[in-house]
Amino acid sequence: MNSKSLQEMTVLITGASRGIGAAIAERFASAGFRIVIHYLNSHEAANEVARACLAHHSEVMTIRADLRSKEQIVRMYEKLEQLGMLPDVLVNNAGIAHFGLLQDVKEEEWDELIGVNLKGMFLVTQTFMPAMIRQQYGRIINVSSIWGLSGASCEVIYSTTKGGMNAFTKALAKELAPSGVTVNAVAPGAVDTSMNSRLDPQEKEALAQEIPVGRFAHPDEIAALVYFLALPESGYITGQIISPNGGWHT
Repeated sequence: MNSKSLQEMTVLITGASRGIGAAIAERFASAGFRIVIHYLNSHEAANEVARACLAHHSEVMTIRADLRSKEQIVRMYEKLEQLGMLPDVLVNNAGIAHFGLLQDVKEEEWDELIGVNLKGMFLVTQTFMPAMIRQQYGRIINVSSIWGLSGASCEVIYSTTKGGMNAFTKALAKELAPSGVTVNAVAPGAVDTSMNSRLDPQEKEALAQEIPVGRFAHPDEIAALVYFLALPESGYITGQIISPNGGWHT
């Protein structure tokens, strides 16, 4: 059982230097959580997110690691352990996209998406979940995609990684349930982030018209759901793939 207040709890968000990850960091900071912002290359962007979180008077740190490297993740763990900031909440948000016909996909592109979107999630979770098991409390929330549920033409390998993330979520939830650790995934529909920057204004408008609510989601709306799943009172929700998508996919 959790005996900590929210202000005593730490959340680690991977890939938190922009977009949904940045919104998640700010949402938790507004509630007083201690925030760990992970990034790979976007040092200044991560610092900007950290400054936004500090404005909420939360304790904040940024940390760099290549999530495809077990060695770098272990170093990240050791640093957080030394600082007394091992996460009570882990948000596996880091991910990359790919658009193109499957027949044109190069092997190295496949390896890169699997490496970041699946291997990275696996390594981070495997490294940090034992501490949650020891304290008999934890929240693991994986940021998936609507395409992991329905699939998307010209995004086959991206859809594959998100489908794998969903299966990982369901299976691990059963494994960790006796330890007081929940595992859920949030699978957003179209969100107004840089990941959709390949779409021109006309394409965005056409896509928005397919969505019953008539618009893309704002990152803050996704962050609100992630935050809810992280709360102590959400302990009976586990193994779920929840898709905030404006009615686009039901």
